Amino acid sequence: MGTLGYLLDTHTFLWAVCEGQKLSDKAQKVIEDTGKRVFVSSISAYEITNKYRIGKLPGYAYVAENYIDIIGKFGAEELSINTRHTHFAGAFEWAHRDPFDRLLAAQAFIEELTLVTNDAAFRTLPWINILW
Repeated sequence: MGTLGYLLDTHTFLWAVCEGQKLSDKAQKVIEDTGKRVFVSSISAYEITNKYRIGKLPGYAYVAENYIDIIGKFGAEELSINTRHTHFAGAFEWAHRDPFDRLLAAQAFIEELTLVTNDAAFRTLPWINILW
C-alpha cells in the first residue's frame, strides 16, 4: 500500500506546535517538507479542546484556545470526518477502545495516509502505515 500523504496523530500535532524536540527526526522531516501532503484530522480539534476542558491537557491552553488560527498557519491540510470514516472506525476489530485513535486509524486506512505517531497501540494494526 502506497501513501498519499501523512496524517498527524493528535500528540504529533501538539508536539509539532509546542514541543518540537519531542518529535522523531523522521516526523520532523515530513512535517517540514513542503513537498509532502500533511493532514490534521478535524477529530484532533475536538480531542484537544475536550481534553483541555476536562483538565487532561493543562499545558496546552494556547493550542486549545487558538486552534483555528494555529491550524490555519500550520501548513497542513484539514482532513474532515465523513461517514465512511466513522462507520469503519466503529466496525473494525481492535481491543483499543479510544474513539479518537479509532477514528484516526480509520482515516489513515481509508485515505491511504501514513499515520505519524509515537503511540505503540497503532502498531498492532497491520493494515496502516506508521511513521515515527
